[in-house]
Amino acid sequence: MFNKVLIANRGEIALRIIRSCKELGIKTVAVYSEADKEALHVTFADEAVCIGPPQSKNSYLKSTSIISAAVITGADAIHPGYGFLAENGEFSEICSETGIKFIGPSREMIRMMGDKATAKETMRKKGVPVVPGSDGIINDVNEGKKIASKIGYPVIIKATAGGGGKGMRIVEKEEDFETLFQMARSEAEAGFSNPDVYIEKYLENPRHIEFQILGDKYGNVYHYGERDCSVQRRHQKLIEEAPSPIMDEDLRKRMGEAAVLGAKSINYEGAGTIEFLVDKYKNFYFMEMNTRIQVEHPVTEQIYDVDLVRNQILVAAGEKVDTLPLQEPLGHAIEFRINEEDWEKDFRPSPGRIESLNVPGGFGIRVDSHVYQSYIVPPYYDSLVSKLIIWGKNRERTIKRARRALEEYVIEGIKTTIPFHLKVLENEKFISGDFDTSFLDNFLKDIKLKS
Repeated sequence: MFNKVLIANRGEIALRIIRSCKELGIKTVAVYSEADKEALHVTFADEAVCIGPPQSKNSYLKSTSIISAAVITGADAIHPGYGFLAENGEFSEICSETGIKFIGPSREMIRMMGDKATAKETMRKKGVPVVPGSDGIINDVNEGKKIASKIGYPVIIKATAGGGGKGMRIVEKEEDFETLFQMARSEAEAGFSNPDVYIEKYLENPRHIEFQILGDKYGNVYHYGERDCSVQRRHQKLIEEAPSPIMDEDLRKRMGEAAVLGAKSINYEGAGTIEFLVDKYKNFYFMEMNTRIQVEHPVTEQIYDVDLVRNQILVAAGEKVDTLPLQEPLGHAIEFRINEEDWEKDFRPSPGRIESLNVPGGFGIRVDSHVYQSYIVPPYYDSLVSKLIIWGKNRERTIKRARRALEEYVIEGIKTTIPFHLKVLENEKFISGDFDTSFLDNFLKDIKLKS
């Protein structure tokens, strides 16, 4: 087992990792930018090292500074969390060359699955249905136009190293292709230091379903059911739940087998998700794999009684997955992302000082957060300030408990998405489970029309 783990991240996920490390008896090192010197992950880690100015490119994305911090503090492993360097194969390799264990997949695994274009080809060869699109990375506008014309508009241009909705553009017609192609590449370069993109047929109004997997070095790969991530805005998830309201035993079996097959095809080690699009006829198509822990991992933890971060660490240390999947999920869980955004003003960011804070509690409620009263939310990073995870015996009870918890949750001084989530919980389509990836756009249009 590791003696000391450096967490190459910030915010709630850094705290989440520190907690699992402490329970395993592992010392922790926090890294932080100048903007995060008062952050909780800095307070609760055993050691902390400043790695640069506020901008991510000069701190959390600067691999040389992170490696130096690990060497100076004697850390023998690095956990990247999600975002930043979590799916950076070069960083994984640098860790290996420095004699530091990267708590995540190898560079080769990231190349084969973390790189979304390569992942599609890998899954296609294994017989898993994939969304029609380019065979790999597209660097030339004219080549991209030819592929788009062949598969038919609308198409979606995606950053191969993407995540969080960055580096994605939907193209409805050919005359918009070049502009949107260049925009996607520029955003990918800025967000991931990698401008590569690929093209897929854009499936209108599908469900976005992802399967949680864990693999170890002994060839074991398990899936822990699905999460429904269809409530999203501009490809950024806002509400996630498990199990999915559309899932039945047969569909879960077929999709789960496909997810495990894909992970086993590259001898995958660690936590990851295999992501699918599911149409109204319950046909499913492989979309991508995320070779990291996901923001929404707590809903799976709640219904499968598994600590996914603990298992990530164990597997990286050469041990077997220590919590096998349950035969059936236990109840229902929903995660609400509490972002510092003014949803009534097109989700405009709202950083600033938290003047007053009351966190909900009670049975079935979990809050993963890094903020506290008087904390100043910086303007430089992702807008997530908290994750409210609600568990109940069934979906109906979970929704009722969620309403109560959101009403209790008070964050004053900044605008948050709490009022937005309460509005969603009044919507009949959401309550009935009859929604897809177009739900939020239609919901927001209806709100504007009524106002």
